[in-house]
Amino acid sequence: MNKEMKTQDILRGFTLDLVESGVLTKEVAQESLQQAIKDKIPFVHYLVEKKLVVPLLLALAVAKYFGLPILSLSSFNLDSIPQDILDRLTAEQKRYAIPLFKREDKLFVAVADPTIAELQEIKFNTKLDVVPIIVEADKLFELLDSMAETQEIKTLDEIKDIDLSKIEAVVDKEEGQEITELDVEDAPIVKFVNKVFSDAIKQGASDVHFEPYEKIYRLRYRIDGILYEIAKHPLYFADRVAARIKIMAKLNIAERRIPQDGRFKLNLSKTHAIDFRVSSCPVTGGEKVVTRLLDPLALNIEFDKLGFSEEQKKRFAEVIYYPQGMILVTGPTGSGKTITLYTALNMLNTIDKNICTAENPVEINLEGINQVNINPAVNLTFATSLRAFLRQDPDIIMIGEIRDLETAEIAIKAAQTGHLVLSTVHTNSAAETLTRLVDIGVERFDIASSISMIIAQRLARRLCKHCKKEQSLPDEVLLREGFSQDELKALKLYEADGCEHCIKGYKGRVGIFEIVNITKSLKQAILSGANALELEDMAVKEGAELLRKAGLDKVRDGTISLKELNRVIKV
Repeated sequence: MNKEMKTQDILRGFTLDLVESGVLTKEVAQESLQQAIKDKIPFVHYLVEKKLVVPLLLALAVAKYFGLPILSLSSFNLDSIPQDILDRLTAEQKRYAIPLFKREDKLFVAVADPTIAELQEIKFNTKLDVVPIIVEADKLFELLDSMAETQEIKTLDEIKDIDLSKIEAVVDKEEGQEITELDVEDAPIVKFVNKVFSDAIKQGASDVHFEPYEKIYRLRYRIDGILYEIAKHPLYFADRVAARIKIMAKLNIAERRIPQDGRFKLNLSKTHAIDFRVSSCPVTGGEKVVTRLLDPLALNIEFDKLGFSEEQKKRFAEVIYYPQGMILVTGPTGSGKTITLYTALNMLNTIDKNICTAENPVEINLEGINQVNINPAVNLTFATSLRAFLRQDPDIIMIGEIRDLETAEIAIKAAQTGHLVLSTVHTNSAAETLTRLVDIGVERFDIASSISMIIAQRLARRLCKHCKKEQSLPDEVLLREGFSQDELKALKLYEADGCEHCIKGYKGRVGIFEIVNITKSLKQAILSGANALELEDMAVKEGAELLRKAGLDKVRDGTISLKELNRVIKV
């Protein structure tokens, strides 16, 4: 009796009518209704998609219950569909309804379920009285799919038929001048590229990859350090997209045999512009184009938001205001070294300091700092820039990267003669940075006498605060990962599956740092020829926190997941 009453409470109106007329059983109706609500799709559509009823019988039942006319789409003249009205409706509205014809101020719309909210939206958008006509749901699905495919083919054909010679003529005509988009503004390819970049900005992408392969053209975004596949398109997109982006970056679109680099700026408002760095490279499938998005407003150079622990903040502040010496930041590409350097420069940027930087390229423009873009094509290298800086009465010098002995020797000389020098080196840890300098030929005495601090770092994705949840792992796994036996009982770990606020459980990134101040003991160890492992052990004894330990702290406080820590820092 209770079960019967419960079923009656859930199954009401049309759903209950289907049960009472024998179209559905109570159990199927109840389960289907609950699942349709969960999946956020109309009940009638759910029944047809899952093949729980015969579409024609269901359409007859719907028409009878709601007192509406029924129509067979197979006998309807599709050419009479009002295309202008159809184009004005959103894609979401067209999923469940199709306008069939208009009579005066009435619009007759084909639906399988007359209770859908889209009917009211269509009425609002068209300012017409909407009259629903019931059709079989499977036939409605087929027609919607056919119309979507036709529209896609139309758009692709417009792109396919673009005359590249005309676009090239635009480049020739505007050579050496600011290129406008007026000549090709109506071209579908322009709209396509603009849409890709607009979506990339909205999603917070740092890079966009346009990749031609043998049969497809793939589009990927890098978000929070991870590449995600966004879409696959026909291969004939490749040349047209590459040509469009190369026009924007003022590159030679007739040259497809060698790599090219360029840039352009997209003004979002009077006070907000995004720089795009463009790199084209010939590959087996055609020409791959990668664009890097540099948004000054998205780059956070506030000291408190880097991710330092309180102890690390003390260590950093202890050295950053030294009048001379060298501070090195190390880590792989994409580990946030540039942000750390800019944060330091921002702290040091006062009216009484002359600060010069050599970068490849300049990523953030800071007022009050003299920034130089490296250009090897005209022999403007890190080394030549450094020599010029030393004649410019500098107090602080920042070098984008130390990659050879010549640059290292000039930087060390500057650090030894009263300048504060900041730079980066590509190594995995602070201790390895010291031995790397030895490997490229720097004397141990020069290393010990010039370097004041080394910062090794990684960037890890933050767990989404909206969907993160506690995670349970066996004790033996936690002990193997580096947690102590004493903390296991109170330890809370988190993971996330993803929600509307994030991407697969992650939103934004946080730095994990290893800060080693070069003490007298470490200087002595460097001079005595200690290797990387010995230097690391001594740094720990001196109070330094290694990368893995710093990462475990961020796992403990719920900022990152253990899985993410293992992705960026191996055990």
